[in-house]
Amino acid sequence: MLEVIATIGLFFIITTLVYSHVGLGNIVNSYKLWFQEGYWVNYNVVEAISWVAKAAVILPGLVWQKEIWQLHVITLVTSALLIWVSERKLLPTMVAFNTLWIGLSSVVIVRNLL
Repeated sequence: MLEVIATIGLFFIITTLVYSHVGLGNIVNSYKLWFQEGYWVNYNVVEAISWVAKAAVILPGLVWQKEIWQLHVITLVTSALLIWVSERKLLPTMVAFNTLWIGLSSVVIVRNLL
């Protein structure tokens, strides 16, 4: 129980500090983009699917120490797609992170299939 309380406390402290520094109005405006008609273009759709897939891989491992290796097929595809469709946001951190994730997903898929 102490671990849960400490985790929630740390989450709220860090999030509050960062949101305060950036400005709560800026954060709210950023989240509002999800509901604007022009936001959901091909890149942002792929990014959202990729984010959900990566969360689906990470969260069961963190919370229950379970790996759903089949989800790595989705993260492999979405990571490759993110690099491919990222003509507008071709940031080196985005390319490097998704290249790394392609490698991680490849390891997990091959480990479970061979």
